[in-house]
Amino acid sequence: MAYNLLNGKKGIIFGALNNLSIAWKVAERAHDEGAEFILTNTPVALRFGELDELAQKTGSIVIPADATSEKDLETLVKKAMEHFGGKIDFILHSIGMSMNVRKGNPYNELNYNYLMKTLDISAVSFHKVLQVAYKLDAINEWGSVLALSYVAAQRTLYRYNDMADAKALLESIARSFGYIYGRERKIRVNTISQSPTRTTAGSGVKGIDGLMDFTERMSPLGNATSDECADYCVTLFSDLTKKVTMQNLFHDGGFSSMGMSNRAMAMYNRSLECKDCPDQDEDMMKIED
Repeated sequence: MAYNLLNGKKGIIFGALNNLSIAWKVAERAHDEGAEFILTNTPVALRFGELDELAQKTGSIVIPADATSEKDLETLVKKAMEHFGGKIDFILHSIGMSMNVRKGNPYNELNYNYLMKTLDISAVSFHKVLQVAYKLDAINEWGSVLALSYVAAQRTLYRYNDMADAKALLESIARSFGYIYGRERKIRVNTISQSPTRTTAGSGVKGIDGLMDFTERMSPLGNATSDECADYCVTLFSDLTKKVTMQNLFHDGGFSSMGMSNRAMAMYNRSLECKDCPDQDEDMMKIED
């Protein structure tokens, strides 16, 4: 159901790849709510993704840009302003990648070249987007900039690895730039800490099924889906949240406030009762890992 929340608003959406992407869902919902926007991703991602399909569906144009390149970002923002005939109202940063995670390097054996790339792609690119938009005075007053984060910025999660460092930096950038943007231009900057979600990237993370089952059992409202995240993003792009800024907003069904739930404890107790089960030692080793 549409509420016309973004009628007349214009923006840029980073990171949509296919219909599993949260950014893809945000684009669909923003379009339903009356927004116009530019879709962007790296040239490599555009070759392997399906962004033209989304552009056709939402009446958008696609402009390739590497978010780690200030030159690409300047070209993107200038073209967006030319296309819309003025400033924009919102930006979504939905970008993240870790070669250490992909290669299975444990946190105590990081490849530092990969780490620098993780931080640049997943966090510093957010600062670059904000800095370029700030220098070009590209966003209207009361505009909104969002980036997608995860609870691993505050808590250690097995196998999330150096992406946790990137998310912590991402959230810090939102606070620091949010202060300047709010003080000087009345522009909001926030991050959304989303439940684990079966996106294209998320599906490739080893153990994602177990993690999603655990968080579903722990969260009073259950995991938040990508469609529900898109709904939340729309409200934060709208004029209904004009005084929300510099926040990391948990969109996780309550997981971030939980210590232990009845459902999760029941599952744990079942594993303790199964002392004579086959492969028990192997299972326990996995838990200790």
